[in-house]
Amino acid sequence: MASSDAPPAYNKKSPTIKRILREAADLASSPSPDYHAAPLETDLFEWHFTFRGPPETPYAQGIYHGRINLPPTYPMRPPSFRFLSPSGRFEVNREICLSISGHHEDTWQPAWGVRTAVVALRGFMETEPGGQVGALECSEEQRRVMAKESREWRCETCGKSSVKILEESEEAAREMGLEGRVEEETPTELKIGFKVKKEEEEGEGQSSAMTVEPTPTPTTTQPSPPIQQFQAPMPAVANGYVPPPGQPVAANGYVSPPALHPLGQPVNGVPAHLQGLLPPYLDPQFAPAPQQQPPPRREETFWIDRLIVLLAVALAAVVLRRLVASSSMY
Repeated sequence: MASSDAPPAYNKKSPTIKRILREAADLASSPSPDYHAAPLETDLFEWHFTFRGPPETPYAQGIYHGRINLPPTYPMRPPSFRFLSPSGRFEVNREICLSISGHHEDTWQPAWGVRTAVVALRGFMETEPGGQVGALECSEEQRRVMAKESREWRCETCGKSSVKILEESEEAAREMGLEGRVEEETPTELKIGFKVKKEEEEGEGQSSAMTVEPTPTPTTTQPSPPIQQFQAPMPAVANGYVPPPGQPVAANGYVSPPALHPLGQPVNGVPAHLQGLLPPYLDPQFAPAPQQQPPPRREETFWIDRLIVLLAVALAAVVLRRLVASSSMY
């Protein structure tokens, strides 16, 4: 890139500067006949790109030019993109929304670089705008006309036309024997995004062309199944419960509830749906055995007897003393 200003000084120990210089050297040493990208001599964070339109599209005859701005924390944060030449796909000199741009930092991966971004940007031109930020709605005929005019578009910063920039890149690739090189593929994550976007556009077109009438679903009334009453097992010895004669008792201490009576026929005042489920203290069939009072403990009676004897001896001593005192007076 030509420039009359002196290049600024950068800290070459910075990880960001090292990464930018490495990517610039890689693109310069391995040029492509289909695209070109390089930083400005006066600003390593501003790059200009030029690429050929994707084949078999209205952009096939075009050569498009744009600008890439790298953030100070690159590659941890994604770059931003602007098209400087008319394309009929993106607005001129406006940041565009891509899955690799600053509009979607959550999808950016630091392993990607400028080459990956340019390849993905070229492939993204095949999709339709669909309300995308920075996108432009045009007919295919208008895009073909813009594609032919874009070849001679001239960048004031670079001082060259788009076709001239790409011819130089193509010549450099030929000299290095790279004219038939296999270009870097678009990352799988971005390919999925292109495919989903195309499928959504095709699906919208098909849905607008045909309408499907809803088929009424016949309704049939089926008889409700009979209500089955729940029969829960009950511990045979819980709370002193004694099962009635003839009621089986399981080995684990549980008894099966008695046969339920039809609804509306209570037994002993208990509704049918509660037969066998009431706790013992609410079941009228349950009659707890009378409890006998335990005999008093022997220790308690032993101390009581000794106390009575002591009181009797003390009382006899008092009486005897009074008698002796009264006889001595006479």
